Amino acid sequence: MCGIVGVVSRSPVNQLLYDALLLLQHRGQDAAGIATANGSTFHMHKANGMVRDVFRTRNMRSLPGTSGIGQVRYPTAGSASSEEEAQPFYVNAPFGIVLAHNGNLTNWQQLKEEMFRVDRRHINTHSDTEVLLNVLAHEVQLATSGLELDPAALFKAVAGVHRRLRGSYAIVSLISGYGLLAFRDPFGIRPLCIGKMETPEGTEWMLASESVALEGIGFEFVRDVRPGEAVFIDFDGNFHSQQCATAPTLNPCIFELVYLARPDSVLDGVPVYNARLRMGDYLAEKIKRELPDVKIDVVMPIPDSSRPAAMQVANKLGVEYREGFFKNRYVGRTFIMPGQAMRKKSVRQKLNAMGIEFKGKNVLIIDDSIVRGTTSQEIVQMARDAGATKVIFASAAPPVKYPNVYGIDMPTRGELVAHGRTDDEVARIIGADYLVYQDVDSLKQAVRDINPELKEFEASCFDGDYITGDITSTYLDNIETARLAPQAQSDRDAASDAMDGGSRSQLHLQLSVE
Repeated sequence: MCGIVGVVSRSPVNQLLYDALLLLQHRGQDAAGIATANGSTFHMHKANGMVRDVFRTRNMRSLPGTSGIGQVRYPTAGSASSEEEAQPFYVNAPFGIVLAHNGNLTNWQQLKEEMFRVDRRHINTHSDTEVLLNVLAHEVQLATSGLELDPAALFKAVAGVHRRLRGSYAIVSLISGYGLLAFRDPFGIRPLCIGKMETPEGTEWMLASESVALEGIGFEFVRDVRPGEAVFIDFDGNFHSQQCATAPTLNPCIFELVYLARPDSVLDGVPVYNARLRMGDYLAEKIKRELPDVKIDVVMPIPDSSRPAAMQVANKLGVEYREGFFKNRYVGRTFIMPGQAMRKKSVRQKLNAMGIEFKGKNVLIIDDSIVRGTTSQEIVQMARDAGATKVIFASAAPPVKYPNVYGIDMPTRGELVAHGRTDDEVARIIGADYLVYQDVDSLKQAVRDINPELKEFEASCFDGDYITGDITSTYLDNIETARLAPQAQSDRDAASDAMDGGSRSQLHLQLSVE
């Protein structure tokens, strides 16, 4: 999961991009980057860290131009967190292209080999985005054949990209001297929307992962980019679009609505806040069916994304709603943090239970989802430590049982607490007296209730259905092997450091005594 933005403006664009990335910061706190076009010259700055830390005044001054792209990132399955992997990426031929990507290519390793053997292009990092950029550059080269670049040639190139790529991708890119090119994968897995602003100098355009990035800066939301569609906006502000996929279908990632997106965004015609309210309605009905005789004194959300669902559950059950957990907003999202130890440590730093709301009560805690179970286990224990008599835990999402390979960092089956376990077994692991999950069909229907035009979804982490059709057990095994090997080495290094530290402490003690 990442956040991307692209702008064609009539005035300096650096501040616009910075403000848009701040509005997309929830989509990634690992790294941030901006590239601008000033005439035929690109200017770029990117680094690890939050937007406010990556860009200082001197960095902003070094980003002149009236067009640009930006990205906030957290690393996806198996990717590194080095600054070399931060986006945007740049390639100098043909024409010069900078590109930022949200999603995950499932065939990037195969493409990387093709780039070297067939296309004669060198890939210098382990990022699928660099592979994607070089595929695009190669297809643009084929489409132009040395001739002038125009929208028709670009759309032909994007059609070639669609034929070669597998997985999820929403793209913004700048082509030196020409304009902004953006496109979305033929399944529409990752979101991308279009906005515009009319100014005395002419129309300004923005594309972004979520509508909140447009509206928060004053742009008018126009529409979503359609699955497989490409949009090209030249530096004069002329807008062109074309469908570039042969059989596109809309299958938006439903986990965006559960957890990833901001509640004030609208994705593919679905207000995120409304979807979460509707999820609460269906969850309340299931709680009534499964726990008819269980007394519930109070309903509490885990802030922030589970609040709408929790409010609806409380309303439907006729039970008091209370805020029992206080959130420290300066700690990142726990399930996307690298390393189990880091996630577990951050839960207590992130949340604090207020004892006055728990003592002597049967508490129903609503969370948006349960992934690894680390956070849930800590939360249940915090509720008991605060004096709760019983802790009932409910998830607004179904059990996460399968790896996600389309850009969300939950790749290994062994890390998923619900994989291969019953609900009762998960309840025992997290320490809850009762556990209720949303049904998969109810989750999908909650979204369809709001936008009936949405027929299918990318919900592989819940139902195991990988819509791109190229995911096999061998593929998942290879991902897990690649992911677990560095983690095992990290654990060995940590153990070695601890032993070395102990030896140094013992040596220091001996020297002090002597």
